[in-house]
Amino acid sequence: MSSAGSLQPSFKPAYLIHGDDHGRIAERRARLRAMAEQASGAQGVEVFEGEAARPEAVAAALAAMTFALGRRFIIIDGVERWGEKAVAPVREALASMAPETTVAFFAREEPRLTVSSALKEAVRAAGGHVEAQQSVKPWELPRWVAARARELGLELDHEAARALVHHVGERQQRLQRELEKLALSCGPGSRLSAADVEELSAPSGERKVWALADAVLARDPQAAMRLYLTLRAQGERSPGLLYWMTQRLRQAAEIAARLDEGEPPGEIKRGLRLPSRAADKLIADARRAGAEELRRGLEQLADLELSSRGGGPRAASEDAAMTIAIARIASR
Repeated sequence: MSSAGSLQPSFKPAYLIHGDDHGRIAERRARLRAMAEQASGAQGVEVFEGEAARPEAVAAALAAMTFALGRRFIIIDGVERWGEKAVAPVREALASMAPETTVAFFAREEPRLTVSSALKEAVRAAGGHVEAQQSVKPWELPRWVAARARELGLELDHEAARALVHHVGERQQRLQRELEKLALSCGPGSRLSAADVEELSAPSGERKVWALADAVLARDPQAAMRLYLTLRAQGERSPGLLYWMTQRLRQAAEIAARLDEGEPPGEIKRGLRLPSRAADKLIADARRAGAEELRRGLEQLADLELSSRGGGPRAASEDAAMTIAIARIASR
């Protein structure tokens, strides 16, 4: 599905898009259908899915005469369920397919459900294109992010790529969209550091929520209180802030416990999936606070959550309870 010298796209006779990255496969299918309808109109596109996507039905459609003008497109979903022997009639139909026809097969694979090698061979024999869309393992995502960034004209080093994964999460489609936003904001040829990515990729509210949790962990009650009041003024709800504070303290408590057991900081750092400087700071804060103090802080946050749900004595307001808890934990 490439563009020729003119603005009109050129199409191969057949495509097979398969793999376990179901989101990316859905995007490819939607894009092909949009291009097909633009090229031939809705009447030039036939779709086989569900019970209709049987090999014999697809073979019959490929062999059928059509009086439609322009290129004919046939889209088939769910071919991961076709067995090796079931592909035989489709292979024969592909070999004698009418010109000006494009057929596209889509297979959303799972560990025990993969596309047959016979269909791959049939598509290639027809002059078609076979492409795998595989999910990237979590530990491979920074390298994947850096490669996709280069395709968009950006340069991200390993720490910058890790920072983007940390802020955006592990969904490849979300990472790709965020890279596209960065490319539009910064322009081609831009080199981004981890600090640049942290500044540009996370919404300001999200950055301040993490800053609040880190200020509590770093035992800076003035900064923590200031950030809490700022977040509340901009509409953040106390239960959400309580959740993120708890998550950060729990992570720090686990790190402190591992340090107490003699685990090297470098080993802990490798498993954090954080930018290097952020990981170093979190480990240092956890060491300074200590596992016991962090556990006490978590108990206070748990009591606060229980109280907010009506399970204990209530403060005059959520804000009063939160400010008291923040001051106590950050001042220890």
